[in-house]
Amino acid sequence: MVIRAAGLERPPGSIVASPAPRLAWPKTAPHTCQDCQTFLKNIPAIYGMWLVTLLLLYSLREVHSEDVGSTRLYFVNASLQRLTYSSSVGVSLPCPAGGTPTAILRWYLATGDDIYDVPHIRHVHANGTLQLYPFSPSAFNSYIHDNDYFCTAENQAGKIRSPNIRVKAVFREPYTVRVADQRSMRGNVAVFKCLIPTAVQEYVSVVSWERDTVSIVPDPLRVTLSPKSLKTGISSTLFFTCAVEGSPLYTVAWYRNTDPIVPDQHISIQGSHNDTLQITAAQKSHSGAYQCFASRKGHTAQDFSIILLEDGTPRIVSSFSERVVAPGEPFSLMCASKGAPPPSITWTLDDEPVVRDSAYKTSQYTLSDGLTVSHVNVSSPAIRDGGVYRCAARNSAGSAEYQARINVRGSPRIREMRDITAVAGRNTFITCRVIGYPYYSIKWFKDGMLLPDNHRQVVYENGTLRLSDVQKGMDEGTYLCSVLIQPQTSIDQTVHVTVKVPPLIQPFDIPSTSVGKLMYIACVVSSGDMPIRITWHKDGQLIVPGSASGVGIETKEFMSSLQISKVTLKHNGNYTCIASNAAATVSWERQLIVTVPPRFVVQPNNQDGIYGKAGVLNCSVEGYPPPKVMWKHAKGIGNPQQYHPVPLTGRIQIMFNGSLLIRHVLEDDRGYYLCQASNGVGSDISKSMVLTVKIPAMITSHPNTTMAIKGQMKELNCTARGEQPIIIRWERGDTVIDAERNPRYSITINKKGDEVISTLKLKPAERGDSVFFSCHAINSYGEGRGLIQLTVQEPPDPPELEVREVKDRSMNLRWIQRFDGNSIITSYDIEYKNKSDTWDHKYTTRNISPTNNQANIVELHPACVYSIRMYSFNKIGRSQPSKELTISTEEAQPDGPPMEVILQPMTSQSIRVTWRAPRKELQNGVIRGYQIGYRENGPGSNGQYSIVEMKATGDSEVYTLDNLKKFAQYGVVVQAFNRAGTGPSSTEINATTLEDVPSQPPQNVRAISVTSDEAVITWAEPPRLTLHGVLKGYRVVFWSLFPDGGGCCGGQAQGPMQKWGEMQNITTTREQVELRGLEKFTNYSVQVLAYTQAGDGVRSNVLYIQTREDLPGPPAGIKAVPSSPNSVVVSWLPPHKPNGVIRKYTIYCSSPGSGQPAPSEYEANPEMLFYRITHLTRGKQYLIWASAVTTAGRGNISEKVTVEPAGKAPAKILSFGGTVTTPWVKEVRLPCSSVGEPTPTIKWTKDSEDSTIPVTVDGQRQILSNGTLVLRSVKAEDSGYYTCTATNTLGFDTIIVNLLVQVPPDQPRLTVSTTSTSSITLAWIPGDNGGSSIRGFVLQYSVDNTEEWRDVFISSSERSFRLDNLRCGTWYKVKLAAKNSVGSGRISEIIEAKTHGREPVFNKEQPLLTHINSTHAGLNLQGWTSGGCPITALLLDFRPKGTWAWQSLKANATAQLFLSELREATWYELKMKACNSAGCGNQSSQFATTDYDGSTIPPINSAQEDRDDVKKLFSIGSPVILVTLGLALLFIIRKKRKEKRLKRLRDAKSLAEMLISKNNRSMDTPVKGPPQGPRLHIDIPRVQLLIEDKEGIKQIGEDKAVAPVTDTEFSQSVNPQSFCTGVSLHHPALIQNTGPLIDMSDIRPGTNPVSRKCVKSAHSSRNRYSSQWTLSRPGQSQSTASARTLTSDWRTMGSHGITATESDSYSASLSQDTDKGRNSMVSTESASSTYEELARAYEHAKLEEHLQHAKFTITECFISDSSSDQMTTGTNDPADSMTSLSTPSETGLCRFTASPPKPQDYDRGRPTNVAVPIPHRANKSEFCNLPLYMKTDPFFRKQAELHDPCPAVPPREASIRSLAQRAYHTQGRHMTLDPSKQQALTLGHSGLGSLGVSSGTATLPQRTLTMPCSNPAATASTSSTSSNPTGSSTKMGGSRDSLLENSSSALGRLQKQGVGAYSKSYTLV
Repeated sequence: MVIRAAGLERPPGSIVASPAPRLAWPKTAPHTCQDCQTFLKNIPAIYGMWLVTLLLLYSLREVHSEDVGSTRLYFVNASLQRLTYSSSVGVSLPCPAGGTPTAILRWYLATGDDIYDVPHIRHVHANGTLQLYPFSPSAFNSYIHDNDYFCTAENQAGKIRSPNIRVKAVFREPYTVRVADQRSMRGNVAVFKCLIPTAVQEYVSVVSWERDTVSIVPDPLRVTLSPKSLKTGISSTLFFTCAVEGSPLYTVAWYRNTDPIVPDQHISIQGSHNDTLQITAAQKSHSGAYQCFASRKGHTAQDFSIILLEDGTPRIVSSFSERVVAPGEPFSLMCASKGAPPPSITWTLDDEPVVRDSAYKTSQYTLSDGLTVSHVNVSSPAIRDGGVYRCAARNSAGSAEYQARINVRGSPRIREMRDITAVAGRNTFITCRVIGYPYYSIKWFKDGMLLPDNHRQVVYENGTLRLSDVQKGMDEGTYLCSVLIQPQTSIDQTVHVTVKVPPLIQPFDIPSTSVGKLMYIACVVSSGDMPIRITWHKDGQLIVPGSASGVGIETKEFMSSLQISKVTLKHNGNYTCIASNAAATVSWERQLIVTVPPRFVVQPNNQDGIYGKAGVLNCSVEGYPPPKVMWKHAKGIGNPQQYHPVPLTGRIQIMFNGSLLIRHVLEDDRGYYLCQASNGVGSDISKSMVLTVKIPAMITSHPNTTMAIKGQMKELNCTARGEQPIIIRWERGDTVIDAERNPRYSITINKKGDEVISTLKLKPAERGDSVFFSCHAINSYGEGRGLIQLTVQEPPDPPELEVREVKDRSMNLRWIQRFDGNSIITSYDIEYKNKSDTWDHKYTTRNISPTNNQANIVELHPACVYSIRMYSFNKIGRSQPSKELTISTEEAQPDGPPMEVILQPMTSQSIRVTWRAPRKELQNGVIRGYQIGYRENGPGSNGQYSIVEMKATGDSEVYTLDNLKKFAQYGVVVQAFNRAGTGPSSTEINATTLEDVPSQPPQNVRAISVTSDEAVITWAEPPRLTLHGVLKGYRVVFWSLFPDGGGCCGGQAQGPMQKWGEMQNITTTREQVELRGLEKFTNYSVQVLAYTQAGDGVRSNVLYIQTREDLPGPPAGIKAVPSSPNSVVVSWLPPHKPNGVIRKYTIYCSSPGSGQPAPSEYEANPEMLFYRITHLTRGKQYLIWASAVTTAGRGNISEKVTVEPAGKAPAKILSFGGTVTTPWVKEVRLPCSSVGEPTPTIKWTKDSEDSTIPVTVDGQRQILSNGTLVLRSVKAEDSGYYTCTATNTLGFDTIIVNLLVQVPPDQPRLTVSTTSTSSITLAWIPGDNGGSSIRGFVLQYSVDNTEEWRDVFISSSERSFRLDNLRCGTWYKVKLAAKNSVGSGRISEIIEAKTHGREPVFNKEQPLLTHINSTHAGLNLQGWTSGGCPITALLLDFRPKGTWAWQSLKANATAQLFLSELREATWYELKMKACNSAGCGNQSSQFATTDYDGSTIPPINSAQEDRDDVKKLFSIGSPVILVTLGLALLFIIRKKRKEKRLKRLRDAKSLAEMLISKNNRSMDTPVKGPPQGPRLHIDIPRVQLLIEDKEGIKQIGEDKAVAPVTDTEFSQSVNPQSFCTGVSLHHPALIQNTGPLIDMSDIRPGTNPVSRKCVKSAHSSRNRYSSQWTLSRPGQSQSTASARTLTSDWRTMGSHGITATESDSYSASLSQDTDKGRNSMVSTESASSTYEELARAYEHAKLEEHLQHAKFTITECFISDSSSDQMTTGTNDPADSMTSLSTPSETGLCRFTASPPKPQDYDRGRPTNVAVPIPHRANKSEFCNLPLYMKTDPFFRKQAELHDPCPAVPPREASIRSLAQRAYHTQGRHMTLDPSKQQALTLGHSGLGSLGVSSGTATLPQRTLTMPCSNPAATASTSSTSSNPTGSSTKMGGSRDSLLENSSSALGRLQKQGVGAYSKSYTLV
């Protein structure tokens, strides 16, 4: 910042010193804002004088003025307002005004006084230049050397004056100024202060501020006066507007021709700043130059305007002419006039005003050039509208008229004429007002004479008569107007003219007279009409006669006299006689002069004058005419020798009273002066006087500045002269020095001639003596002062060091030298070091130029801490060190690359990059992150690096590049970056992504069948770009397809079925392969794939080929049975390998020992699988066999069977047993053809658990007459072993058919393994295949918020798949289904996954706006971070704050954006939205544009913000209200649905009770085999209830719930189709020691429940609720006691769970078939429900009447959730880890207790049949089938130790067991143990976990046998059996016999324990 300071301004006697040198700033920083330099206005005056002169002369080239006519005035340099010059040189100041033609230039003081010349001090040249000469300090005169001047320029255009120019003389003295540095926040106010040395502060003023050498002018004033020039007419109204730009704190002054304007009746000044001047009714005197001056704090600006007022009398410039119109013919008259001001036009017709009415339409308007136009329109004229039309234009300056006649055709006539009065001597016009046309002539007559008859009369063509110089006697009388309308016809009318005669005054004169004489003045009227009135005026005022005026007036009829009895001086003046009558008023004026001889009023006397001051020589005279005073001067004090007239200049002037004014007394002015006066009356008078000039004391010699060394003595001398005596006084600053009291000072005085020399000594000099000393010379006539600046020099103070800018490797230091020791600084030294080092290891920069105040230290290390100090030097010595600064350099871009960069290919599309951070010394700061650049180096790549960025995590980093091309070479470089930027990159390292499988199959695959067991496959190589690796070879995959179903026994499955053979493959490197050893006449599916090191590629499309036919194999089986005494029936099975189409069968029959050489042959159709051979011999044995025939020939024969025809034959079955496979929902026929005599009966049974159940005929099952069993719409539960028995009286025969029903595959378990920005990799575990091999998977995916699913078909061998080309940062829904020969299976649970990436976010460290000015704002779009997904759109909305409408823009994320056309000084609201595929990020801000000068504006807080707050509150409150209403509505809807659901439950209860009452059989009825209790199956919304009567009891006490124990119904031998789903288990031992529980609620047949374990994860929010009811009743009420337990199991919907579909239908069925009842539950999926619904369901489904009397209470309830600890289980099975997110959570447990009535209340004394539960220990085969987590239980390990490893089983049992492996491995979930019974209970099912001893309760599903109670000894047996783990009970589960046990033991135990409570078990799913 640069300050321009004015020089010292001091009164006379000030010390003149040399200017200080200008501070030179270092070249390294030319633009520093705080640079402080001194620009002294008091430079050597010779330069100042010429500079001003040249400036003014140069400005003449740029004169701007406005021409008004041929004259003009102008300003050469109107901005010059201040001039400071040196007293030792002087200055010349040209007048800043001028004019054309040449203007008269004059100089004035601001007071208005003229400038006078002072010899050798001030002079005004003829060209208008003001020159001030050099002068000594003692000659300083503030009236001359420190005053305001102005110059005027005057010519014909007017007179203008310049602004005041402050002219100030100063003395040269050294000083420096500086500016203190300031720091301010952006938008705040920064205040800079100019620091001026205190000693000279009062003499220095700051005139300008500069920034980087550019002047800063605070709001300069600019004045514009309009109009600039104007020429208008007199009486106009003028407006002048003075427009001032700049600070509003200004004042306005108006001048006309350099004189201040004083408002009067014509002129007014208006406006808040007096900025408007109005002149109304302008006069000629108002012409001239008008100036407007605006002033503010010493600054003045002006502008002027030249106004020329002309005569503005109107003149007619356009008019109408005479015309003739017909009646009714419209006409228009126009009259245009111009004048100033614009005139107003009026119309008359024959001297009568034209009135605007329906007949006349008038208009008037004024054009921009001042022309006034008026029209008269007559639309339908009549005769009366004819005549003379006159337009009259009038304004304040005068008037003008024009007239012309308009003739309207018609009968002429004359309008009535009024009498006329004329004034004698003037002209008079008489108009004959004729209307109508035509007429011949108009004539005037007077006294019968035709006019005119003399030269004063004129008759115009239009009939007007003019009388010139009217005479009363000749012209007064009656005039007749005669109009000839026909040759002999005329009309006439008369008018009388009266003539008035005005007065006439005879001229007279007034002679001069003297005081005291008499005066008589007569005024006589010589002619005029009487009466005449005569009055007198003096100087325009009416004379009132009387003593006061001393005047008398005598008036007669036609004369008046003025009489003065004693003339005095007051009677001087102009006297006027005024005479008036009815005709006119006249006057005559003359002057009266009264003479008086001169005389002295004040006589001159001798007096003294003081040199340099003003003096007045008094001399005052009076007389009339006023005397003329003349002064004369005679030099010398002695006798006057000769007087000479005193030259009158500006310095010497004669005052208005005659005194002589000497404004500046000089020594030459001494001498005699003579005052002489004369006026021509009498003799002259004179008087002389003597003027003595006294010299005041003044300092003639003294040093301006002087130096001293601190500690040394210094002398100061001062010389004075003037009138003696002179006293000299010394002052230090403002303090008088008293040498007597202060021993440091001594003063001595010496006289030399008329001079006095004073010396001041200082002993010694100190720093405080560096002040101004002054010596004062005093005498009686004045005082002089000499100012001496003493400078005491010493070593400088240390500089004040500060850091201006710190960079990474350099810093800019700036310092301020507060005190230089009063000696010029010669150099600076800077020292710096590392902060941790000592100053002995410093770095030094020496001899820095003293002109610098800043320096750059370079070659520093980034991000380091330094200590810095500084020294300054002058010629005296070195300063102390400055204050030490501690500075940290900024971070710089790293200098080193990351180290140890290693590339490791991870996959075919990813490479892992590892590296270490750059070396510590090269990091140059904190490493914030890294940029990894990678590019493909293969052919066709563009060579450009793709850049990814990651944050730094430590010294070692790792990053995986994904989405790369497969098997492609990539070059990778790594760069580290910190806050400063990015460092160098590492050396490029190449790596190749791993090989991947080929993405396309081989091309042109062809297959050719060569023989019946050989085929050739050929193909072509896949495209090279799709190999993704090195081709290792090809693999041919093929498998056979052959019909499946039936065949074994002649059964048929409806619909085509194909069975896949084993999949085989052959590997080769050639593009051809021969397949040998194929099955004959078999369809094969062939696929070819290419493989690389990574694995197999995509298979080709399936190619089908069939091998050729060959000889068939032997029939698979053959039977021969006798059917009559001479015939047998042969049946057979088709060959296992037909090897072609069977054309026929050949049956062979031979009799051993018959002697026949060849057997008999019989042929049968291929559709027939039996044949009857007749004509055989009874009792003879025959060998029979068969063979099949194809087109290739006869195949091998079957085995030979022996048969003997008989008369009576036992029943035999011709059909064959075996396995039949069929898809579900098809019709299956199981044949059972029989023969025998008598005819056999056919019976079909189905194995159920360990019993057989007859097949009942219903709508689904039918037995045909030929014994064939037809099953329609088979289901999975129809699978099993079917037995057909043929019986007659002679015997029976059976076959067993194993029916396998194939179902769609189970849902796979789908999980997400990995995700990237564009891909999701999925993995899955297939479910059960449903009995048919899985042929592939269908993967469906869609964007999360859409339902547009896309399908992907995946090979059956795949277990993972990657979805590519997905949208970045997007959620996807994925589901998977498996497909087998039956169809597509259930779809997996929908899982959600999100690709990497997120919506854009604006970096808070980045500025939102980069640049703001008054109309533009730059936006930093690079501040958006993409979030990993490319930004696709940028939307911007902005609006001025407080407005509604938004302006929208779209931008590119990589472009720089500017908002343009903004309003200046306005706050804006800005909203930015950046969008990518993951979403949109928002950023809002407010900003303000700057003012036009770049200044910022303050924040606003308007009412609009309050309205915005209301809007915000409304916008927030509205959603809350809407949500509240929505929740209320939802509550109402749910309540309605709940009521509807309860109604359905009540309906279910009624239906259930009805079915129970009809179908429940008596419990006393003996049951063969296992008892079958009543079961109720109820489907209610989302809940399935199955109630079973399971017989089993364990007495544990009175009125307590008891636990049913092991139920053998769940043993391994159970038929898998008869199991009831929905069991649950809760036991502390299991919770703590076992793996996850198995959810059996949605298990389907053929699935492995172990693979469907449900794992409760810690983050899962899904709950499944389980409730248990334990009921008690008396044992006497029925013949058997049973335990009943109601267990509920259901699930709720969760974030990752299965969404259950709500069912709104009810179904209820009562079934005596446990298997059927259980299987009916298989297809029902578990769903969510509520606890209340289950409770109501149980109450509504009570089965027996005695339950109505039980009292139910809830004892405890555990509902598991994510925070439940006691319900949480872990997993030890890693295979379940991927299913944890998609399985339900663990169950909860609710326990109910029923308090039944006493047993004796029902049936006292009645014997009770009690079912005793049989303890069961798991055998070794069961242990083998336990899940892994159960095998870890100590109890089962102990059991396993007692047995051998799993033994082999018989074939039939093995087949049954193999089916059981696909059954439910159910886990019992509820177990209730009596705490008093601390014994382990074994499980009867391989899927059940071990039971440990605990204090809790648990419930086990169990099955018991009810037997008659007859053997009391059974108790002991039972007890021993229960306690012996190695007893016979270990056989249970191995065979059906193991289920039997003598019930006496149970009865004995019951009797021993006493009759107690019982339990009954129910299961709710």
